[in-house]
Amino acid sequence: MTDAGRALAALVAARSDPAAVLAIFNDHRSAFDRLIGLAYTAVSADAVEAEVPVTPQLLQPYGLVHGGVYATIVESLASAGAAMSAMARGQATVGLENATSFLHGTRGGTLRARATPLSRGRRTQVWGVEIRDDDGRPVASGRVRMLCLEGGATIAGESVALRGDDTSEPASGAGE
Repeated sequence: MTDAGRALAALVAARSDPAAVLAIFNDHRSAFDRLIGLAYTAVSADAVEAEVPVTPQLLQPYGLVHGGVYATIVESLASAGAAMSAMARGQATVGLENATSFLHGTRGGTLRARATPLSRGRRTQVWGVEIRDDDGRPVASGRVRMLCLEGGATIAGESVALRGDDTSEPASGAGE
């Protein structure tokens, strides 16, 4: 069994241990999620939460958090939540649509996000995400529609599956 396969088996086995699930999700973040500083703070079947510290590298030329950061957070949390649900059925997930709205400008602090399922079907899932600043003010929100794929499905000529522990490669459904 590969390291990724062992991680998946550990995740399924640890579903009743929130700390173990959280550690597995943080260990298997995509390189891009690591690059922006995203760290999961809570992961369950019904919600995924994470934080991103605002650094100068995440700001656009006007000194505000870049919209792509918000879209990344929305995509990553929705993907993680959908994957948690789909993996229990032997499925993988890929994003079909990401709609992110920017509500208020932010220049610093820590972004805190929470994703919850809006619909969890066998073929598709929809997750909503809200991102707040240090004052608890909503600064962005989004919605992601995910496609659930059966085990062994291929996209772009390759099977959709968790990749190895090389953090330069994202795990399917955990931050495409």
